[in-house]
Amino acid sequence: MQPLPRRQQQVLQATVRHYVDTTEPVGSQTLVKRFGLEASPATVRSAMGALEQKGLLTQPHTSAGRVPSQQGYRHYVDCLLPAPGAAASQLERELTGLSLQWAALDDLLLHLARRLADLTGLLSLITRPQRQAPDLQALRLVPSGDRLLVFLVEDSATTSSLNLRLPAGISGELPALERWAAGQLEGGPGAGGSAIDWGSLPPQLRGSGELLRQGLESHRQLRPLDLGGAVALGLGGLLRQPEFSRTESLRPLLQLVEEDPQQLLQARGAADLGGVWIGAEHPHPALRCCAVVQSSYSTGSGGVGQVALVGPMRMAYATARSAVRSVATVLERLLT
Repeated sequence: MQPLPRRQQQVLQATVRHYVDTTEPVGSQTLVKRFGLEASPATVRSAMGALEQKGLLTQPHTSAGRVPSQQGYRHYVDCLLPAPGAAASQLERELTGLSLQWAALDDLLLHLARRLADLTGLLSLITRPQRQAPDLQALRLVPSGDRLLVFLVEDSATTSSLNLRLPAGISGELPALERWAAGQLEGGPGAGGSAIDWGSLPPQLRGSGELLRQGLESHRQLRPLDLGGAVALGLGGLLRQPEFSRTESLRPLLQLVEEDPQQLLQARGAADLGGVWIGAEHPHPALRCCAVVQSSYSTGSGGVGQVALVGPMRMAYATARSAVRSVATVLERLLT
């Protein structure tokens, strides 16, 4: 979007601030009085009309004032966001002095999630750090009675093993299967055996090959479950927001937080938006009426987690973004 004229910038900023504070549409006269705009109500009304034509403001009712649109919030976040307020600065100072005194990671995440929720009145969400599935570099197949032991070398520091039931009549295939799999892995790394082209499996190895394929797939799917999950606090704050006064408007969001927080916190897409999803920018339909402000953190062991605040599009974005970045920074410091 092209830069706005100075007057329109002032009016958009003031309209966002008023709506965040009051949840009420606002007219030109109120903006002039409340924010001391150096312009007449007629001049401000003209600027509001221009912003509405550009899709940055909208009028809920014919006789009502204006409110920010989704596009208006996006322009505000990208171009007009003020410095964070005193509360965000106080949180940053508090976290700077935080030391790793927690008995468990969840204790630390709960403390930080609670501070975020208390500060903002929004739903705070912190995912536990997840490591990417290691690359499978080599494997060995060792039959033992009616069991098949599969030893996996996944990177220079990670090994694991599978214990599979070995059907009768296929143990003779194992040496050839191991040689074939080794040749496949020489072609390049892949998580959980994804570098293996199972479509090229020789027909005479089909029985043992299917057993190994299923074992590796199960291993790949189960590994992230040991490291996943999220800590979420602040439901009471969301319930007090007018946008979530009806249970049915909140149910899809809560179901997503409980069942699959990784769908809510899609790190790659968020990075393209400066860490802020607004309304329908988020690909998941449960977030179409919400805003998500998030930041990633990394651990010394290679794990990556997300810190986020979830609430209505009408939120204090400067405070929210500063707060999640502060928490992500302190998690990196304590966990590296």
